[in-house]
Amino acid sequence: MAKRTALIGIFAGAAIILGYVESLLPVFIGIPGVKLGLANLCVLYVLETSHPLSAVLINLIRILVIGFLFGSLFSIAYSLTGAAVSMAVMILLIRTRKVSVPAVSMAGGIAHNMGQLLVAAAIAESTRLLFYGPVLIIAGILTGLVNGLITAELLRRLPDPDRFIR
Repeated sequence: MAKRTALIGIFAGAAIILGYVESLLPVFIGIPGVKLGLANLCVLYVLETSHPLSAVLINLIRILVIGFLFGSLFSIAYSLTGAAVSMAVMILLIRTRKVSVPAVSMAGGIAHNMGQLLVAAAIAESTRLLFYGPVLIIAGILTGLVNGLITAELLRRLPDPDRFIR
């Protein structure tokens, strides 16, 4: 139990730092709402190497901390919804053990964006926002691919978290 708590603390802290670094970067392609999702590197790494609940807790902690520090209650609500949909999709795909890390990450990125888009459409009470879907799907594919490739490389180079948390 202590190892798992340490793992969650270390990776939640790293995710928060990556979220902060990302908040300092200018919007990289000029499309509102599109971010690199650097904090997801930590979540995906833990999802691949540890129990899914650890990844869910890291995601929850990072969303709340980053949201309260750099966002608003609306940004927290959007992020929580996107993260819930994304985590469900990624956990299901990882359990099959037939999908590569980049593919899991891309599916998670798309699911995250679609979850947020559905919440935005519900809040605005307008289906017109759904026309933004193709843009967000492309963004989810691109950012998911980059994060998935980085995570796959981290998985090859870093030891299992259980080995460096004693």
